[in-house]
Amino acid sequence: MSNTPLHQYRASFDTWGPWALLGAGVVTGTLSARLIGMDRPGIVATAVLVPAAVVLQLYWGRVKRKRPGPSRTGACLYLLRWAIAFVLTWANPFFAFYAVTGYYTAGRELSRRLVVPGLFLTAVTMAGSEIGGWPPHGLVLWLGFFLVLAINMGMVSVFTRFAEQEQTRLSVQADTIAELERTNKALQLALDENAALHAQLLAQAREAGVADERRRLAAEIHDTIAQGLTGIIAQLQVVANAPDLDTARTHLERASTLARHSLGEARRSVHNLVPVALAADGLPQALTQTVAEWGERTGVRAEFTVTGTAEQLHDEISATLLRIGQEALSNAARHARATRVGVTLSFMGDEVTLDIRDDGTGFDPAAVPPRTRAGGFGLDGMRARAERVAGSLTLESEPGHGTAVSARVPLVRDDR
Repeated sequence: MSNTPLHQYRASFDTWGPWALLGAGVVTGTLSARLIGMDRPGIVATAVLVPAAVVLQLYWGRVKRKRPGPSRTGACLYLLRWAIAFVLTWANPFFAFYAVTGYYTAGRELSRRLVVPGLFLTAVTMAGSEIGGWPPHGLVLWLGFFLVLAINMGMVSVFTRFAEQEQTRLSVQADTIAELERTNKALQLALDENAALHAQLLAQAREAGVADERRRLAAEIHDTIAQGLTGIIAQLQVVANAPDLDTARTHLERASTLARHSLGEARRSVHNLVPVALAADGLPQALTQTVAEWGERTGVRAEFTVTGTAEQLHDEISATLLRIGQEALSNAARHARATRVGVTLSFMGDEVTLDIRDDGTGFDPAAVPPRTRAGGFGLDGMRARAERVAGSLTLESEPGHGTAVSARVPLVRDDR
């Protein structure tokens, strides 16, 4: 089955259809001439008008190639062809084959206001042919002529209406397609803009990730190397003032242990691993060890307590709480001058809380100046760590009444 579009068939028929209908009229008119008894004037008219119709059709083809669509020239040629077809049909009714050409060319050759008159003229020719030829003889044939003419015009009106509706539908369809194309272009433009925005957001996310990783590494260095070096310096200061060799040796061993511990922490921070204390045990065990070592190192009475049902936490949650605990203990050692410190890890349903309380000198939190770039991480670092895992950190302190630090984070279990 051919895939040639329908409009190509139509264009082909517009070119060759009039020739085929003229040929059909000539053949049927010639074969029927003796049967209907054509007189000499009819034969002469046919002999003259058939070549005229051929010349007209040739000229029409040239005009349409130059100026397709309705025009004054086209209207004149349509009227001339109708006149030729009318006379030929008068001479021989079978030339109505040629006259029918006016039906399907009126809509394309004539302007909108001339279409109905052109169709009426063609219907007159066709009605005359259908009652037996021109002119009608007698009242009955004239009545038959008007009846057939009315039927023809009714059919023409119906089909013309259908054609107009189809043309309207095609016009609406064309407008819809054009609108869809415009919409598609706008959508494509929006998609391109969205892709550019997405790329920009990815770049910003990468930059934010780099900045966040830098802050994390800075905090890791502060919580490991800086605190370790502080502890080592403190032990060496004791060594420098030690009254005997045994005391000096004890503190040197502690300094050495701190140095090895800090080195391990630094290596694991570089490799983005969990703290050394969490490598083998869970958070409760790591905090137990951290608090015990801190108390031994500072000489301050330190106690660690676990409340609730302990669970295996996600590495990031465990590391966050451990670092906050280490920083709070480090601050207590440097500033609090406390005699007792209590650390409590509480498992409460969907939250985990770490509380560090001391009975030291305390301070006024409102009087603490904002952290400078060189001022370490301290409270700001602990708060940032808690917020990074959707948690929070609160501080309560009063001069002469000690300090309490409380970190509250979501309970995220280890799924491994």
